[in-house]
Amino acid sequence: MSFLRRRSATPAGPDFDVLAMDPGDWPGNLGAGLLPAPDGTCQGVFLRYDLFGGRGPAMIIGNLPEGSPARDVPEGEVPFEVAQLLLALENDEEVTVVGTEDVPVMQGDNLLIVRRVKLSESRISCVQFDRSDNVLVTIAAWDRPITDDLYALLKPLPAELFQQG
Repeated sequence: MSFLRRRSATPAGPDFDVLAMDPGDWPGNLGAGLLPAPDGTCQGVFLRYDLFGGRGPAMIIGNLPEGSPARDVPEGEVPFEVAQLLLALENDEEVTVVGTEDVPVMQGDNLLIVRRVKLSESRISCVQFDRSDNVLVTIAAWDRPITDDLYALLKPLPAELFQQG
């Protein structure tokens, strides 16, 4: 998967390709958040896709590189992206992980091992997979199942999307 590589030049945003859906492919609003470390490096990126003009967040896709503190969640606690989705929904009920299942999925000619995270809140769908550059991609969706055709929509977003200026 040649597009899942670490960039050689450091852009103004994250120093890794962000794998997500192109904002032009989504009918609603897109928001992006960067997780900065004290030294200024990027410890992750999450993208929040809101459906149709602010009717509420439908999906959050996170990209967390190796060593990001947001990847270190205690056993049974939800991934960072699920917590962000719950915050965005202003849902303060306690949600826990009740199980995981590894599923092989084809993305073009490439095989992904996708970990389906089963949660105590059945309206949240969550999947995770590791990229070839050790970036963990997590997709959390509200009230929508995550189907295999979603993986075909994932692509690296241009670095310019994350530049400040």
